[in-house]
Amino acid sequence: MTADDSFGRLDDDDYPAYTMGRAAEMLGTSPGFLRAIGEARLITPLRSEGGHRRYSRYQLRIAARARELVDQGTSIEAACRIVILEDQLEEAQRLNAEYRRAAESANPTAAA
Repeated sequence: MTADDSFGRLDDDDYPAYTMGRAAEMLGTSPGFLRAIGEARLITPLRSEGGHRRYSRYQLRIAARARELVDQGTSIEAACRIVILEDQLEEAQRLNAEYRRAAESANPTAAA
């Protein structure tokens, strides 16, 4: 991947653009927190060719939500589970809305 290719991917939420140190700084937390939520399998950072962890913006949003819960007194393990369940619920609601729209467009008289 060339520098031009990398620059073009900066708008990609899944592009692992942030080092562990930068990610921790952005979240206002420690690298240990990022390692802990990785061990709890909330996020799995990608690794650079040298083996260093790299985080995407999407992963940082998830980590920020976990940090909010931990700051409120929730254990890291429980916070990770809550975030996973919230994510699953959001996906199920999105799919349900898609199925509902598809059913309504297939049978427009039933929606009235």
